[in-house]
Amino acid sequence: MKSDITAMKILILLLSLLIMAQPIAADVYKWTDEKGILHYSDSKPENQEAEKIFVEVNSYESVSYVSTKVDIGKKVVMYSTSWCGYCKKARKYFNRKKIPYTEYDIEKNARAKSQYKKLGAKGVPVILVGKKRMNGFSEAGFERIYQ
Repeated sequence: MKSDITAMKILILLLSLLIMAQPIAADVYKWTDEKGILHYSDSKPENQEAEKIFVEVNSYESVSYVSTKVDIGKKVVMYSTSWCGYCKKARKYFNRKKIPYTEYDIEKNARAKSQYKKLGAKGVPVILVGKKRMNGFSEAGFERIYQ
């Protein structure tokens, strides 16, 4: 009897793990209404023609470091987006430590996007200090390149 209960618990655990391992995805639709207003939604409108779009989260999952050819001195420059959680953490850290920095939102500033592309970056945040570049953000990692 006890082994049956243990086997049942293991089976439930395995099934739970299988269900949680499934990728989470949602469709995103884009359409323009009769007033010319652009809409985005996770459900297709009934009486409108809508384009299904692919949304890719573009943020670094782990921190990496690269040397750059450009030396910006002791200045701190961050290429970011408004929605990025790691960018938000970096902002809070810089403000808390009173570290002056210049931030460029690559989705709102075409020149920043161009500079970001020249860096060969693939995610945000990208933080530059001197000749060092940090992809992603961690407090310890930033202190490593800021000293």
